[in-house]
Amino acid sequence: VPFISMFLTLLLLFLALFPGVFSCCTKISDEIPKGILRRVERFEMQRADGLCHLEAVILYIERRKFCVSPRISKVKKWMKRNKQKIPRRKHHGGKQRGMKTIKKKKKIN
Repeated sequence: VPFISMFLTLLLLFLALFPGVFSCCTKISDEIPKGILRRVERFEMQRADGLCHLEAVILYIERRKFCVSPRISKVKKWMKRNKQKIPRRKHHGGKQRGMKTIKKKKKIN
């Protein structure tokens, strides 16, 4: 019983000290449909240093995340066009910046 409680304590301590370790992309896609890029709500850059060992662009769409290669030309162009419109967060290495909000236009029916 003391071993189990000590193990759980160490596990909780590890999770508290390194929260990003379980949210890293471990696999990336080398292609992405344009339809997915149109629906992105925010994105993050994952660096290959620190806790995560794979460089990736993390795209968030409706509470789902897609990990794609930052070398895809379509993604590079999209990020260049949308860097002011889409909020970015940098959790994985580097200094964290505040999020920008997107003002959505109201539809008039």
